[in-house]
Amino acid sequence: MTSTLSSLACAASCGAAPFDPDRVQHLCTTCGMPLLAQYDLAAAARTWDRSSLLERPRTMWRLQEVLPPGGDGGPVSLGEGWTPLVHARRLGAAVGLDRLYIKDESANPTNSFKARGLSAAVTVARRLGAETISVPSAGNAANALAAYSARAGLAARVFMPRDVKSPFVRECELYGADVTLVDGLITDAGRIAAEIGAAQGWYDVSTLKEPYRVEGKKTMAYEVAEQLGWEWPDWMIYPTGGGTGIVGMWKACAELEALGWMPAGAPRPRMVSVQAEGCAPIVRAFRAGADRAEPWEGARTDADGLRVPRAIGDFLILRALRESGGTAVAVSDDAMVAAMREIGAAEGISAAPEGGATLVALRALLTRGTIAPSDRVVLFNTGGALKYLDLLDAPS
Repeated sequence: MTSTLSSLACAASCGAAPFDPDRVQHLCTTCGMPLLAQYDLAAAARTWDRSSLLERPRTMWRLQEVLPPGGDGGPVSLGEGWTPLVHARRLGAAVGLDRLYIKDESANPTNSFKARGLSAAVTVARRLGAETISVPSAGNAANALAAYSARAGLAARVFMPRDVKSPFVRECELYGADVTLVDGLITDAGRIAAEIGAAQGWYDVSTLKEPYRVEGKKTMAYEVAEQLGWEWPDWMIYPTGGGTGIVGMWKACAELEALGWMPAGAPRPRMVSVQAEGCAPIVRAFRAGADRAEPWEGARTDADGLRVPRAIGDFLILRALRESGGTAVAVSDDAMVAAMREIGAAEGISAAPEGGATLVALRALLTRGTIAPSDRVVLFNTGGALKYLDLLDAPS
């Protein structure tokens, strides 16, 4: 298995020349927008058949040809990826949907989808000679960064809002990371991490400020396609904070067509971005027809992963929603927590509030007639409930 990574390109198509992936790269030096990894997919298509996946280890690195190279040390891996795609029959019957599936990302190392992105990012950071890696996080990304840095033998510095739930802090410390708690939101944590890290020469893996976390996240779409027998679902409903999941999966749709693994011109899944009512910049921008999202003032939600008042890749998220024919939905915290309980009781899946949010959005879209009872729908449970057990203390 050999990576076909060829270059990095400005996501905003500003005209900047391609960037060298064998050097440390973060944002486009011309316009300051994110960079996206480009692969020689034509070459990969000539030699790589999807049937070969059957003989490969069941981790996301079975897709090495469309992931960044790991260098002499290989990928920094804890077995992330190939998470269950559960046919949620009982839950589907409750909402009137025969073909409802849940992609359960809580089965990843550190209990969330963040393992995918940080495995890829830390792999590249080590290959390029990083010694200390930093990240601002609402919780799960910090845990993943700490774990994969430990696995790689690198120092980890994480910056989180001071009111982050205690399990997130304790898990970072378990993996030997240095934790700094910051007054304010994740945007404040990001600002302080950048100020300190730049002076110290740390390798910054902030969301979409480096090109590779999105590469790990895109593997969710590759897996869904394979797990459904190389057919797309009609809808993918995804909880959206920084948005790398939607950005990555929409990128994967194009890559799969270029590889010849999915038919070009056939309908792709329609993407749904779900946010909290107390922090919904993407939903507001989508409804307004805007290409960028204005920062959300006074962001509040119990779903820490959704408390992102401004996403640097907002234009990429909105582009994916519109190009796919999808939509954006805001849901309440109370409804998310109730849905956590419902998913657990119906399917035995440990869902974080972000995962619960997708069920709430599904019900809203069924009620509106946007989603039909005959449609095939995949909900993404991006993390487990164990770090959010305080939300379940109140009577249901």
